[in-house]
Amino acid sequence: MPSKKIAAFTPYFTEEQAGQVRAAFLAAGALEGDASVSDFIVRATMREVKRLQRKHHHGRAWDPAPAGALRRGQRTMDEIRQRDTKDN
Repeated sequence: MPSKKIAAFTPYFTEEQAGQVRAAFLAAGALEGDASVSDFIVRATMREVKRLQRKHHHGRAWDPAPAGALRRGQRTMDEIRQRDTKDN
């Protein structure tokens, strides 16, 4: 069976978030079957994708979005402040 092509994404974490990601992976990644922090992030992300599909798309997968369809780069400082205000 041919291998699937890997698409690259670069998530941006704050230092605090990155520290927690690393700590969670080191503490439980192997126990959960993750061979790398990338495996850990992919598994967590796909779990969230499935949750959003159930909530917003009747449990169905969306049509794939093509490469280049997403905004590139980090959030602006104003966007970070708005997100942090909304999350609290």
